[in-house]
Amino acid sequence: MAPSNTQILFAIGVGNKVVGVTSYDQHPYNFTAWAAAGNMTIIGGFSTPNKEVIASLNPDLIVGAPINDVPIAALRSSGYKVIVLNPTSVVGVLKDISMVGTATGADDNATALVNSINSQINGITAKIAAANVTAKPTVYYEVWAGTSYMTVGQPNFISDVITKAGGVNIFATETQQWPSVSSETIVQKNPDVILIPSSMGSGVFNVTAIKARPGWNMINAVKNNRIVVMDGDLFQEAGPRIGEQIAATAKALYPDLFN
Repeated sequence: MAPSNTQILFAIGVGNKVVGVTSYDQHPYNFTAWAAAGNMTIIGGFSTPNKEVIASLNPDLIVGAPINDVPIAALRSSGYKVIVLNPTSVVGVLKDISMVGTATGADDNATALVNSINSQINGITAKIAAANVTAKPTVYYEVWAGTSYMTVGQPNFISDVITKAGGVNIFATETQQWPSVSSETIVQKNPDVILIPSSMGSGVFNVTAIKARPGWNMINAVKNNRIVVMDGDLFQEAGPRIGEQIAATAKALYPDLFN
């Protein structure tokens, strides 16, 4: 019931047991084509899954997310087994992978995947440590742009990704996962780097528009051309590609070190 959940299932080797995915699932395969060929069922949108379609598949296990709370309650009351993944840190993502491994009888594969991801992360952090970085770059990550700006607070795996990649989230003191902040506050905090997703969010992210925002020409990231567009499909999914997310962020923050 979430793209990241699907990725975990395939990454631990139980993809052949997956019978339904959301219409947003694009990795590791083209599931829309699978569905057209009759080899996969689309259960609806990420936030609007169809309970009747899910029930028609008679699944042994449903892997959900907090945004699915209402249909999950209905499915549980109907007797279906549901686990909900809601990691708020990188460690939380790895724990979820292990839990899904246990739930699907793929403990060994899950353990191997977690070890591989940890090895990748350790290599990145070690490289930053060896570079003797004296001042870590401050980072603003934008999720949504509207009358206010949505970003990531401390209980959020993306904030932890920034930390693991050697950055400092300027809104790490926020206690909400997805806080809304003002333009003035962002300007005042003056991030060294601005990260924006290529997709998700409002769909209007582009460097030129951000540079044109009133007062943003005073931000270091704007003055120094350090607005980096991240792969939204990769960056905003708490799944088995978490090591790749950290690697991509480290490259954005330390381009000379991770070229």
